[in-house]
Amino acid sequence: MKVDKFPDRLIKVDNEKILYFGGTAYLGLPPNKKFKKILYKNIERWGTAYGSSRNANIKLTAYEKGETFLAQFIQAEAALTISSGMLAGQIVLDSLTSDIDVFYHFSNNHVAISNSNSLPLFTNGILNPKLLDNKTEKICILTDAVPSNTVKPVTLSFLDKISDYKEITLVLDESHSLGILGENGSGVYTSIKHPKIKRKVLVSSLGKAMGLSGGVIASDCDFINTIKSNDIFVSSAGMNPAFVSTLADSEKLYQKQIKKLKRNLAYLKTNLLANPNILFDENYPVIYPEMANINTILASKKIIITNFKYASETDYLNRIIITANHKKKDLDKIIQILNEYQSEID
Repeated sequence: MKVDKFPDRLIKVDNEKILYFGGTAYLGLPPNKKFKKILYKNIERWGTAYGSSRNANIKLTAYEKGETFLAQFIQAEAALTISSGMLAGQIVLDSLTSDIDVFYHFSNNHVAISNSNSLPLFTNGILNPKLLDNKTEKICILTDAVPSNTVKPVTLSFLDKISDYKEITLVLDESHSLGILGENGSGVYTSIKHPKIKRKVLVSSLGKAMGLSGGVIASDCDFINTIKSNDIFVSSAGMNPAFVSTLADSEKLYQKQIKKLKRNLAYLKTNLLANPNILFDENYPVIYPEMANINTILASKKIIITNFKYASETDYLNRIIITANHKKKDLDKIIQILNEYQSEID
């Protein structure tokens, strides 16, 4: 299905307007007039691209401004922008490789934080026994903040069981939680305070809730300084400086859109019937409908949702995405359909 304009709450297909509950623009910013006005102003100042290394002799103040905002927003000691969330994850893993003895991963992590030599954290629901022995090791645990096919932050209670002989670094991919969860959209990072974690590192795309192509790494100052000397970082062009500056200039707009999104989610919570076949949480803007042919059913009602297949998956993924831009009448329509489906099952 091809469209010739940004897919906001409505898309036009064959000259017909159709409701859209897909994508990842959770805060509805890409088509937002005020957001674009801020961006246009920064393009006037910083141009359309800057293809130089961040370690070159000329330093653009746009980066300091935007990264200071991000560090404060995330509530981390320091933050560093990268040209994409994918690259942010790979630079972090590359920087950790020489210092970490063993990497561990959840089974459904995004490829951005994938290490070819990492071991499964769990097998058949059982914690990897290597994490329980008395061998002194530096380990790194790789996880999405909100794993795929779930609507709540990852549970880290298993850390209690890990041997005290393990020094733990946690790498958290917040691409689908930054700007959405946490205090004022700060994400999950700042809420993780487990005593066994020596270092925590956030990586995230900024092209989803935050509305701008790029990525971010946030952590303690020492680790961010290590990243700045990483060969991949040094040899890569930075995130578009106009985009980085727009992050800081849009702080009030972010808060306004977060409030709008939360109102939409609260409305859904009040009016959507509880259903074991619908995975939904009032704090998260994604609904996973585990219903046969739901994609086709919604399409017949002129509603399009996210429907695709990851390379590692055998089945197509159906996701209903709620954004700050959806109107009450949009929500009413999808609520009615999902509630009717529940009635048919009963």
